[in-house]
Amino acid sequence: MAKTTHTEVFNCSLQQFYDLVSDYEKYPEFINEVKSVEIVKTEGNTKHVQYEVSVIKTISYTLETTENPPNEIHWSFTKGDLFKKMSGSWILSEEAGKCRAEYTIDAEFGVFVPGPITRTVQTVNLRSMMSAFHKRIQEVYGG
Repeated sequence: MAKTTHTEVFNCSLQQFYDLVSDYEKYPEFINEVKSVEIVKTEGNTKHVQYEVSVIKTISYTLETTENPPNEIHWSFTKGDLFKKMSGSWILSEEAGKCRAEYTIDAEFGVFVPGPITRTVQTVNLRSMMSAFHKRIQEVYGG
């Protein structure tokens, strides 16, 4: 899987979006693919976050997540089922009273994954996740 970057503008403030995206344990409430999330360790502004996600099959992995409120969240893979490596970020900025969010992910699978499955993870799941955040903003902030 290659590096993918996607930018969206969300109908909420930068701080509101940061609050949603950094509340990892609530992801299963609004992102269908996310089955469970647990913060297993916190050290200052770094959290070790364990995910169980269903994308074609259920996988489990842990990310070391560094938070720099309210503009940045960076993560890197520490252990898990499917990935050899993974890193990414949310970079947030204010745009005309809304939140501009740049999402980047760079992942390499530890096992062979056919091209069509890789493309599904990169495109369909990314669109689904962004849509879930838009819906969550409407639910929480009425935007």
